[in-house]
Amino acid sequence: MTLFSRFTDHIGAALDTLAARDALPAGLDRSAISVEPPRDPAHGDVATNAAMVLAKPAGMNPRALADLLVAELGALDEVTEASVAGPGFINLRLVDGSWRDELALIHGEGGDYGRSAIGQGRTVNVEYVSANPTGPMHVGHCRGAVVGDALAALLEYAGHKVIREYYVNDAGTQVDVLARSVHMRYREALGEDVGAIPEGLYPGDYLIPVAGKLAVEYGDRFVGAPESAWLGLFRAEAVSAMMDMIRADLAKLGIHHDLFSSEAELQAEGKPAAAEQWLRDHDLVYDGVLEAPKGETPEDWEPVELPLFRSTQFGDDQDRPIKKSDGSWTYFGADLAYHFQKSQNADELIDIWGADHAGTVKRIKAAVAALTGGAKKFDVKLVQMVRLLKNGEPFKMSKRAGNFVTLADIVDEVGKDAVRFTMLTRKADAQMDFDFAKVVEASRDNPVWYLQYANARISRLRKKAADAGISLPVPAPERLGAHELGLVKLLAQFPRIVEAAASAREPHRIAFYLADVAAAFHAWYNLGNDDPAARIVLDNDPELTATRLYLADGIGQVIRNGLSLMGVEALEEMV
Repeated sequence: MTLFSRFTDHIGAALDTLAARDALPAGLDRSAISVEPPRDPAHGDVATNAAMVLAKPAGMNPRALADLLVAELGALDEVTEASVAGPGFINLRLVDGSWRDELALIHGEGGDYGRSAIGQGRTVNVEYVSANPTGPMHVGHCRGAVVGDALAALLEYAGHKVIREYYVNDAGTQVDVLARSVHMRYREALGEDVGAIPEGLYPGDYLIPVAGKLAVEYGDRFVGAPESAWLGLFRAEAVSAMMDMIRADLAKLGIHHDLFSSEAELQAEGKPAAAEQWLRDHDLVYDGVLEAPKGETPEDWEPVELPLFRSTQFGDDQDRPIKKSDGSWTYFGADLAYHFQKSQNADELIDIWGADHAGTVKRIKAAVAALTGGAKKFDVKLVQMVRLLKNGEPFKMSKRAGNFVTLADIVDEVGKDAVRFTMLTRKADAQMDFDFAKVVEASRDNPVWYLQYANARISRLRKKAADAGISLPVPAPERLGAHELGLVKLLAQFPRIVEAAASAREPHRIAFYLADVAAAFHAWYNLGNDDPAARIVLDNDPELTATRLYLADGIGQVIRNGLSLMGVEALEEMV
């Protein structure tokens, strides 16, 4: 049990004691109680808002309740001081042994230090990327791919079962356009001069191998054939080839999905119709006419009766059509059925979308609330676009895909780890600049390099001691000084950072925390530049060397655990 979870239990036990003495009502909701470091370290080591959040339901004055809790918590062997601050916050100062015990726990748990059970085994479906299968992944997909994958890993580490899902949009006009684009390349592969690729078709050279394969297999059979003879075949072959390409692109980032769900299969199995019928049975779909568009009405607009979902009952601005006037499904109608399908196998749903889909969030949340009776938690995380720079200036890479920069281009340029870590250095909904020069720069201004360098430095320390011929005894943690125990206090926050990041669905918090750990380690390491006695490896004091290496190894363990959640390799050596 980690330090902050232990004190959560201590506070719970103190509240139980007060309730048993009738000094506090029994059965109060404790879910809002937090246990964390004080904002100002001068106030102590552990702070809690327990008295603040329980005072009103208990019908008590917050400070009076805080005084009762302080009396209980101050009696604990590992608490040296318990005090009340402000309107009722409680601050605790701990004995040094608490931090030495936490360092031992880090070593004992290794890769599991920070792992949590707050997920309680609940299944979470995380759908991310879900790019149209019309070409290779591009930079616009890269950030959402990394955010979704890191979030999935974080939720697993926090005790959830996770389904990583990719929704293949293989139905609709965009895949018909893809098939027509391949057909043109197919004719080209057979020697026809097709000229410039017409506007509206996909121009990328990535379609040439697909067309070449079809030319070898079918010869000129489909050159002059009507579209109806080849469209379905070319569509299936093209989508299959594009998904192979997409999987390969994602693999470059270390991303692998558990499940690929096909929109075409969804429709073929009648899932949208089943969802519509369920909604009709519950009076959540009706046949009606949409209001005319606001402002000047287009000349070709005419009122048409359509099946409308009552999304206004769930907070949307207007009811939404689930079918078009020609009877085909709207994007919303198909998405509604897809989310209905996902909800059958998960307790919670999370979608990672590009910010350009913000306008559809309200309606899909309304649909999931309706289809699940509000029983399934559903969250949509919007990811802002990435602007490519080099040395602060807009950077134009070669566009091998035809009209965009591919994900593979970026990974090949700077490497998987630099891409993944950089994509997590800002909140997902904040605009991001990706500077190709900065992400490979060997300086403290580059967070991924600075963190990797910290781990590599730690890995070198034991070799440095061995090269100096120092025979290391058993560490003596009681020799750690105040500054060094301060480092342990920072490490001890990792488990609660994991829980907070998982609860908020914000994997970037791990990157922020690791940056703090790296900065703290480098500052400690650099103390020896001015003061030889502060060096980690000391020729004349093997015991203190062993103890400081013990601390350094603990720091390295937390760095590695955090980098693992982000899908970034912890390098042992830096070139």
